Amino acid sequence: MAKRLQEQLNSQYFELASKLRPRNAARKIVAYVESYDDVFFWRSVLQDFETKQVQFEVMLPSRLTLSKGKKAALMNKLGPRLGDYMIACVDADYDYLMQGATETSRTLLSSPYIFHTYAYAIENYQCYAPALHTACVMSTLNDRTIVSLETFMEEYSKIIWPLFVWSIWVHRNGQASEYSITAFGRTVTFHDINPYHPENALEHLRERVNKQIGWLQRKYPKAKESYLKLRQTLQEELGIRPAETYLYIQGHALMDGVVLPLLNPICNMLRREREKEISQLALHGQQKQNELSGYRHSQSAIDLMLRKSVEFKQSTPYKHLSADIERLIERVLNKTTPSSNDLHQ
Repeated sequence: MAKRLQEQLNSQYFELASKLRPRNAARKIVAYVESYDDVFFWRSVLQDFETKQVQFEVMLPSRLTLSKGKKAALMNKLGPRLGDYMIACVDADYDYLMQGATETSRTLLSSPYIFHTYAYAIENYQCYAPALHTACVMSTLNDRTIVSLETFMEEYSKIIWPLFVWSIWVHRNGQASEYSITAFGRTVTFHDINPYHPENALEHLRERVNKQIGWLQRKYPKAKESYLKLRQTLQEELGIRPAETYLYIQGHALMDGVVLPLLNPICNMLRREREKEISQLALHGQQKQNELSGYRHSQSAIDLMLRKSVEFKQSTPYKHLSADIERLIERVLNKTTPSSNDLHQ
C-alpha cells in the first residue's frame, strides 16, 4: 500500500504539502536521483542553493534503484509527475551532446524539471583536473608535485578531441553500433602510466587516436563537411573546449582508465617518500614505528578523496547546471511557469 501511494506522488502533492506548512517554513523540493552513489553528489550540489525559503531532499525512487538503464527509467517513470517541487537529477551521458538526435536526448533537453550534469557523469566532475593535486595531498599528506596533473589532462584532452568529435558524429548519425562509446573508451584509456615519463603514455595515445581517425575517415569518406560543422557546433554553441574534452567522455573510462592509472603510482611514490623521511628523522626504532603507524593510519585511498572533491564547481559544465537550478529557485519563489529560457541550452 505504501509503495502504491509513493508511486502516485507528484510535484503538485509536494507543492500542496509546502503550502500547508507554516508561512515562514521553507518550501521543500524533492530531487530524485539514479542510484545510491548519486545521493552525495547531488546533495553537495543542491545544498549551495538552499535558503530559509527553499530546501531540497535528495531521494531514490525505490522501484528503480537497482534497475538497468536507470536514467531512462527515471525519466520515463517520473516524467509526467515531475514539476518545480519534484525534479529528477541524472547524468547527461552523451544525451546533452546529441542535442535532440535521440528520443532520450529530446526528453532530457525539453523538460525544465530534469536536471543533468552537462559533463558526461558524476565521475567526470570527480576527476576535475584542477582538483587532482589536492586529492593526492589529501590521500598521502605529501604536497610535492611529481607530475603537472593539469597539464597532463589538458594535453590528454587535446589529443583525444578529434576522435571525440568523431564519436559524437557517429552517434548523431545513427552509426553507434559501428563505433560504440566502449570502443572509443578502449582507444583513449591506459593500462598504466609511468609517472617519471607520462609523455610516453601521451605519445602512444596519439598514435592510437590517429590510427582510429584514419579508419573512420576511410569508413565515412563523405563525412568531412558534417564533421567540421559538428566540431564547430560543439565548440561555439555548446562551449566545449578541446582542453576539457575529458569532462565529456564516459565517466567510468575516465576514472578507471585515465585518472587512477595516473594518480595511483604518483600516490605510491609520495607515500614511500614520506615514509623514507620519517625513517631518516626518527631518533630510535620505537619512534620510527610509532610515526610510521600514525602516518599510515592518516592516509586515505585516492579514489575516496576524488569522490569527496567539490572543486568541480568552478568548471564550465557546472556553471550551466548552476544556472538551471537558479531558474528553478526563481520559479518556485515567484510562482512563475517555465519558459523557453528554462530549457537546457
